[in-house]
Order: sequence, then C-alpha cells, then structure tokens
Amino acid sequence: MNKRILIYFLLLVLVIGCQKSSQFIDYKNNRIDYMGRINFTDSSGAEIYWSATTIKLNFEGTTVKALLKDENGDNYFNVIVDNGEPTIIRLDTNKSFYTLTNNLEDNEHSVKIYKRTEWNRGKTWFYGFRLENGTKPLPRSPEKKHKIEFYGDSITAGYAAEDTSGNDSPDSIFTNCYVTYAALVARHFDAEYSFIVKSGIGITISWFPTLISDIYNLTDPQDPESKWDFSKFTPDLVIINLFQNDSWLINMPEREEFKANFGTQKPSEKFLIDSYSNFVRAIRDKYPKTKIICMLGNLGITKEGSPWKGYVRKAIANLNDSNIYTFFEPYKNTHGHPNPAEHKVMAEDLIKFIEQTLGW
Repeated sequence: MNKRILIYFLLLVLVIGCQKSSQFIDYKNNRIDYMGRINFTDSSGAEIYWSATTIKLNFEGTTVKALLKDENGDNYFNVIVDNGEPTIIRLDTNKSFYTLTNNLEDNEHSVKIYKRTEWNRGKTWFYGFRLENGTKPLPRSPEKKHKIEFYGDSITAGYAAEDTSGNDSPDSIFTNCYVTYAALVARHFDAEYSFIVKSGIGITISWFPTLISDIYNLTDPQDPESKWDFSKFTPDLVIINLFQNDSWLINMPEREEFKANFGTQKPSEKFLIDSYSNFVRAIRDKYPKTKIICMLGNLGITKEGSPWKGYVRKAIANLNDSNIYTFFEPYKNTHGHPNPAEHKVMAEDLIKFIEQTLGW
C-alpha cells in the first residue's frame, strides 16, 4: 500500500513539475514591451507593419519562443538577446513557434524581436511568448527618457543596406533597418522609437502612387481607414529625412507618377518648398511641443551644388518655428544605398548635432 501511495505521489510531482515548466504569455500581457505603431486586435494577435517595430520581454530563465505568423513569408526579424549581436529569423505563413533563446544561464535576461523589413512585404501577427524550462516573465523596463519618431525613405528603412555587391538588390534579406543611422541614433540615446518609412516614397512624388502625406497618420499603411491615435506616442524629437526621391522623379516626365502629380509641367521651386512646409506643418500640428530636425542625406540630394538644401531651408524659414532645425549629411559619393559603415558615419554626425543643438 505504501508503495502505491509513493508512486502516486511521484507521478503527481512529475505532473505538477511539467505544468510549471512551460507557460504562455499572451500578446496583451502588460509585461511585454512594444515599440512602433501596432494594431492590437481582439482575437488575431498584434499586427505588425512598420520597419523597426520591436517586441521585448524581460525574463528569468533559459528558454523563450515566440508565436508568429507572416502574411507572405517575406519578412525578416532580428532577435537580440541581452543587447548582444542579432540573429535572424525569416517568418513562415504558418502560425509557428520560433525559438528565440535556448541554453542560457538560468538568470535574468531580455529578448527583443525587431522587424528588419518594410511594410510592403506584408503583415506579421504576433500572438505571444512561450516560456519553457521554468522560465518566468519579469516586469517591463522603466520608461525611457527620450522618444524619437523618424519619417523617411529607403535610407532610413535600410533598403539593400547589407547587399555587399553594391547592386541594391530588392531581395528583402538585404534590407535591415537595424543598421541604419536612425536605429543607431535611437540606441545611442536609449530612446523609444517609431519608424514611419518606405523605400521610394516622397513628399510631392514617389516611385508609386502613395505619398508620405497619405500614410504618415495611419496605423496600417495599407489601410486608409486605420487612423493612428497620435496621443499614444508623443516623441521628444521628430527626424524627417525625405525629398531624395522627389529630387530624382521631378526630372522624369515620362513616368505615370509625374503625370498624375504634375501633369506635363515640372513643379516649380515654390511648389516644392510649399509642399515641404505643409508636411512639416502637419507633423507640428500633431506634436505642438516636439523638436523637429529636417535632414537630407546622404545620397545625391546633398551633392555639391544641389538646390534641395536651399529648398528645405526656405521651407523651414516659412514656418517661423524656433524648434525646427536643419541638418544636412554630406553626399557619400559611392555607388548604391548606404551600407552599414556609411550609416554609422551618418549616425555619428547626427548624434553630435543632437547633443550640441538639443543638449541631450
């Protein structure tokens, strides 16, 4: 009889141990820390669209997995454990668990998943974390001192940043927002961030019908009805790096985008200046007290003799706002989009400007 009781007791301990060894942390759990514009649905998880969207969990233990699903299987995410070097995962269209950490020392850690790719690659759904081997969630980190929002094109999105051939391959594996000047600036200041970016986009004309004014106020950039609530995130600093695509496309009257936006006549200098002023004014209307840096660079728009720096200066002068600044990064004078080393140079220059101008 005693043997039977002992066996039952051991089985009970085993069952309880197994139950404690694994737990699922739902995407709505307040211990999960999010950065970026995300749609939190009632039943289908957190919908992720924008570059640099980040999901973070502090935990004690060894093993964390994320439950994810991708619309097209074309999105890549960086996995960063304890602020170390990233590893990469490519998502599948099936709802699947992805191992983020394993075989860690059994103590306190953090893990982040960071969207490398752009919203045109499709949506991603995040459902939560599974913690295994007795791993436990810890409270979120304290609120960060600084908040930065970026508006930009392919430079800020990190398009082809890791294509070492210099051929600007469109394959999404080469896009990596994590190595951009913007991401480096955000990490340098340990800032919370939001990236409203798209390769090829412009203020007056893009390589496609959408302009930055069409999406800057959206949660889901492909859903015009998904208006973003700007009260959810009020940055201390907005950095705008746009106009590069405009500078190319206003000289291409054969393109359909040119005809749709300008008709048959190249836009005037006044039109370009006023359009830039109007976009910055729209940002100012959302954030009345936020510092704004209007920057250009580091592609051809800042070549010696380029008129576009003058356009931006005049546009900002028209606003008569002492909390709006200009910053121009020199032309990098190499082929293709900026690589990680060139992004680093740009970040160092912008960090110095922010420190000197804003006192950060």
